[in-house]
Amino acid sequence: MHHIKPVELDKAYRLLNIGATTLVSARHEGVDDVMAAAWACALDLSPAKATVVIDKSHFTRDLIEQSNVFVLQLPTVEQAELVLRLGSVSRHDDPKKLEAADVKLFTMPGFENVPLVRDCSAWMIFKRIPEPHNEQAYDLFVGECVAAWADERVFSDGHWHFEKAPDGLRTLHYVAGGHFYAIGSAKDV
Repeated sequence: MHHIKPVELDKAYRLLNIGATTLVSARHEGVDDVMAAAWACALDLSPAKATVVIDKSHFTRDLIEQSNVFVLQLPTVEQAELVLRLGSVSRHDDPKKLEAADVKLFTMPGFENVPLVRDCSAWMIFKRIPEPHNEQAYDLFVGECVAAWADERVFSDGHWHFEKAPDGLRTLHYVAGGHFYAIGSAKDV
Protein backbone atom coordinates (compact mmCIF):
# COMPACT_ATOMS: atom_id res chain seq x y z
CA MET A 1 0.00 0.00 0.00
CA HIS A 2 2.93 2.38 0.51
CA HIS A 3 3.30 2.71 -3.29
CA ILE A 4 -0.24 4.05 -3.77
CA LYS A 5 -0.24 7.83 -4.15
CA PRO A 6 -3.04 10.29 -5.00
CA VAL A 7 -3.29 11.64 -8.54
CA GLU A 8 -4.26 15.25 -9.20
CA LEU A 9 -7.73 15.27 -10.74
CA ASP A 10 -6.62 17.42 -13.67
CA LYS A 11 -4.13 14.65 -14.54
CA ALA A 12 -6.44 11.68 -13.79
CA TYR A 13 -7.38 11.27 -17.48
CA ARG A 14 -3.82 10.12 -18.10
CA LEU A 15 -4.54 6.96 -16.12
CA LEU A 16 -7.01 5.92 -18.83
CA ASN A 17 -5.29 7.64 -21.71
CA ILE A 18 -2.91 4.84 -22.64
CA GLY A 19 -5.03 3.42 -25.43
CA ALA A 20 -3.55 3.56 -28.91
CA THR A 21 -3.26 7.04 -30.35
CA THR A 22 -5.10 7.45 -33.64
CA LEU A 23 -4.76 9.55 -36.72
CA VAL A 24 -8.14 10.81 -37.89
CA SER A 25 -8.46 11.64 -41.57
CA ALA A 26 -11.30 12.96 -43.68
CA ARG A 27 -12.00 14.40 -47.13
CA HIS A 28 -14.71 16.67 -48.50
CA GLU A 29 -14.85 18.06 -52.03
CA GLY A 30 -11.21 17.16 -52.66
CA VAL A 31 -9.88 18.72 -49.44
CA ASP A 32 -8.03 16.35 -47.08
CA ASP A 33 -6.90 16.68 -43.50
CA VAL A 34 -5.34 14.44 -40.88
CA MET A 35 -5.13 15.07 -37.14
CA ALA A 36 -3.93 13.13 -34.13
CA ALA A 37 -6.49 12.05 -31.53
CA ALA A 38 -5.70 10.22 -28.32
CA TRP A 39 -9.32 9.85 -27.22
CA ALA A 40 -10.79 7.17 -29.48
CA CYS A 41 -12.64 4.16 -28.16
CA ALA A 42 -14.44 1.06 -29.38
CA LEU A 43 -18.15 1.38 -28.66
CA ASP A 44 -19.94 -1.69 -30.03
CA LEU A 45 -19.14 -5.01 -31.69
CA SER A 46 -21.83 -5.78 -34.25
CA PRO A 47 -21.90 -3.64 -36.16
CA ALA A 48 -18.54 -2.31 -35.04
CA LYS A 49 -18.76 1.25 -33.77
CA ALA A 50 -16.29 3.67 -32.23
CA THR A 51 -16.19 7.10 -30.65
CA VAL A 52 -13.61 9.82 -31.06
CA VAL A 53 -13.32 13.26 -29.45
CA ILE A 54 -12.69 16.02 -32.00
CA ASP A 55 -12.68 19.61 -30.78
CA LYS A 56 -14.67 22.26 -32.64
CA SER A 57 -11.47 24.10 -33.53
CA HIS A 58 -10.13 21.25 -35.72
CA PHE A 59 -10.27 21.55 -39.51
CA THR A 60 -10.76 17.78 -39.73
CA ARG A 61 -14.01 18.12 -37.81
CA ASP A 62 -15.42 20.41 -40.49
CA LEU A 63 -14.63 17.78 -43.14
CA ILE A 64 -16.29 15.03 -41.08
CA GLU A 65 -19.40 17.12 -40.51
CA GLN A 66 -19.68 17.75 -44.27
CA SER A 67 -18.74 14.29 -45.59
CA ASN A 68 -20.15 12.13 -42.76
CA VAL A 69 -17.13 9.83 -43.13
CA PHE A 70 -13.91 9.58 -41.13
CA VAL A 71 -10.98 7.23 -40.78
CA LEU A 72 -9.33 6.07 -37.57
CA GLN A 73 -5.89 4.65 -38.20
CA LEU A 74 -3.28 3.41 -35.78
CA PRO A 75 0.13 4.98 -36.35
CA THR A 76 3.33 3.18 -35.46
CA VAL A 77 6.40 4.00 -33.39
CA GLU A 78 8.17 4.97 -36.62
CA GLN A 79 5.52 7.67 -37.11
CA ALA A 80 5.80 9.33 -33.67
CA GLU A 81 7.18 12.62 -35.01
CA LEU A 82 4.50 12.71 -37.70
CA VAL A 83 1.78 12.10 -35.11
CA LEU A 84 3.08 14.93 -32.93
CA ARG A 85 3.23 17.31 -35.92
CA LEU A 86 -0.28 16.42 -37.06
CA GLY A 87 -1.56 16.93 -33.52
CA SER A 88 0.22 20.27 -33.09
CA VAL A 89 -0.67 22.14 -36.28
CA SER A 90 -4.16 22.90 -37.54
CA ARG A 91 -4.91 23.19 -41.23
CA HIS A 92 -6.83 26.35 -40.23
CA ASP A 93 -3.41 27.86 -39.42
CA ASP A 94 -1.36 26.15 -42.14
CA PRO A 95 -3.26 25.16 -45.31
CA LYS A 96 -0.12 23.26 -46.42
CA LYS A 97 0.02 21.25 -43.19
CA LEU A 98 -0.08 17.84 -44.89
CA GLU A 99 2.62 18.77 -47.40
CA ALA A 100 4.82 20.29 -44.68
CA ALA A 101 4.51 17.10 -42.60
CA ASP A 102 5.14 14.94 -45.70
CA VAL A 103 1.93 12.96 -45.12
CA LYS A 104 1.52 10.14 -47.63
CA LEU A 105 -2.12 9.32 -48.35
CA PHE A 106 -3.64 6.45 -50.30
CA THR A 107 -7.09 5.02 -50.95
CA MET A 108 -8.55 1.53 -51.12
CA PRO A 109 -10.77 0.11 -53.89
CA GLY A 110 -14.38 1.04 -53.27
CA PHE A 111 -13.31 3.93 -51.03
CA GLU A 112 -11.51 6.19 -53.51
CA ASN A 113 -12.81 9.32 -51.79
CA VAL A 114 -11.51 8.38 -48.33
CA PRO A 115 -7.89 9.31 -47.45
CA LEU A 116 -5.82 6.76 -45.52
CA VAL A 117 -2.37 7.52 -44.06
CA ARG A 118 0.37 5.22 -45.34
CA ASP A 119 2.48 3.05 -43.02
CA CYS A 120 -0.01 2.78 -40.13
CA SER A 121 -0.71 -0.60 -38.54
CA ALA A 122 -4.49 -0.49 -39.07
CA TRP A 123 -7.18 1.55 -40.82
CA MET A 124 -10.92 1.74 -40.12
CA ILE A 125 -13.40 3.73 -42.20
CA PHE A 126 -16.45 4.98 -40.31
CA LYS A 127 -19.78 6.34 -41.41
CA ARG A 128 -20.71 9.09 -38.98
CA ILE A 129 -23.78 8.46 -36.85
CA PRO A 130 -24.98 12.01 -36.16
CA GLU A 131 -25.48 12.65 -32.46
CA PRO A 132 -25.91 16.46 -32.37
CA HIS A 133 -26.05 16.78 -28.58
CA ASN A 134 -22.90 14.69 -27.99
CA GLU A 135 -21.03 16.41 -30.82
CA GLN A 136 -21.86 19.92 -29.60
CA ALA A 137 -21.70 19.38 -25.85
CA TYR A 138 -18.82 16.90 -25.65
CA ASP A 139 -17.12 17.00 -29.10
CA LEU A 140 -17.86 13.26 -29.19
CA PHE A 141 -18.37 11.66 -32.61
CA VAL A 142 -19.81 8.19 -33.12
CA GLY A 143 -19.22 6.13 -36.23
CA GLU A 144 -20.12 2.74 -37.66
CA CYS A 145 -17.19 0.89 -39.20
CA VAL A 146 -17.85 0.15 -42.88
CA ALA A 147 -14.38 -1.18 -43.80
CA ALA A 148 -11.17 -2.11 -42.00
CA TRP A 149 -7.65 -3.25 -42.87
CA ALA A 150 -4.52 -4.10 -40.89
CA ASP A 151 -0.85 -4.74 -41.59
CA GLU A 152 -0.60 -8.53 -41.49
CA ARG A 153 2.81 -8.29 -39.81
CA VAL A 154 1.09 -7.10 -36.62
CA PHE A 155 -2.55 -8.21 -36.98
CA SER A 156 -3.93 -11.38 -38.52
CA ASP A 157 -6.62 -13.95 -37.81
CA GLY A 158 -8.37 -11.40 -35.62
CA HIS A 159 -5.44 -10.89 -33.22
CA TRP A 160 -2.58 -8.48 -32.62
CA HIS A 161 0.86 -10.10 -32.51
CA PHE A 162 3.34 -7.27 -32.04
CA GLU A 163 5.80 -9.65 -30.38
CA LYS A 164 6.47 -11.23 -33.80
CA ALA A 165 6.97 -7.95 -35.66
CA PRO A 166 9.69 -5.29 -35.75
CA ASP A 167 9.49 -2.86 -32.82
CA GLY A 168 8.93 0.04 -35.24
CA LEU A 169 5.49 -1.37 -36.09
CA ARG A 170 4.20 -1.18 -32.51
CA THR A 171 1.32 1.22 -31.87
CA LEU A 172 1.82 4.53 -30.08
CA HIS A 173 0.14 5.48 -26.84
CA TYR A 174 0.16 9.22 -26.12
CA VAL A 175 0.08 10.66 -22.63
CA ALA A 176 0.92 14.38 -22.95
CA GLY A 177 3.69 16.83 -23.81
CA GLY A 178 5.21 14.76 -26.62
CA HIS A 179 5.48 11.72 -24.33
CA PHE A 180 4.51 8.41 -25.94
CA TYR A 181 4.67 4.75 -24.98
CA ALA A 182 4.89 1.88 -27.43
CA ILE A 183 2.69 -1.13 -26.82
CA GLY A 184 4.51 -3.69 -24.71
CA SER A 185 5.06 -7.40 -24.86
CA ALA A 186 2.36 -10.07 -24.89
CA LYS A 187 1.22 -11.92 -21.78
CA ASP A 188 -0.99 -14.98 -22.20
CA VAL A 189 -2.86 -16.30 -19.17
